[in-house]
Amino acid sequence: MQAWRRSPKMQRAMDRMLLKMPIFGTLIDKSCVARWTRTLSTMFAAGIPLVEALDSVGGASGNSVFKEATDRIQNEVSTGTSLNIAMSNANVFPSMVLQMCAIGEESGSIDHMLSKAADFYEQEVDEMVAGLSSLMEPIIIVFLGGIIGGIVVAMYLPIFKLGQVV
Repeated sequence: MQAWRRSPKMQRAMDRMLLKMPIFGTLIDKSCVARWTRTLSTMFAAGIPLVEALDSVGGASGNSVFKEATDRIQNEVSTGTSLNIAMSNANVFPSMVLQMCAIGEESGSIDHMLSKAADFYEQEVDEMVAGLSSLMEPIIIVFLGGIIGGIVVAMYLPIFKLGQVV
């Protein structure tokens, strides 16, 4: 089972399924985009060439869908396509990231623009996690109340039945 789960084909299927989940899919997508843009921004700001930086960025996203998209982007960028066009061809990144990347390429400060996009998506992830945790509190309280009520009923029901027998 472990070998099957770790196979590349199964990993791609699981990562695609995670990105399509109703509530948590957007959270995972935004966190992957934030990690991807933050890593690329940091590596580009450190002076690493773009093609070499893209080699490391794919694995840092933590999702095989983004890793495959990064490999396609790296192939396109190495043949001379601009980063913005290669990212739009990947069909993984939101339009805001594409626009920020285009502005960064035109102005020559792509690391700064990718850093701003990463800040935005990290803030979005933090807000979504806070919202989900505040929504989950009442559900957890009701669930634990039901378990504790079931235990109490299970403990006192035999005592009441014993009282009826006497």
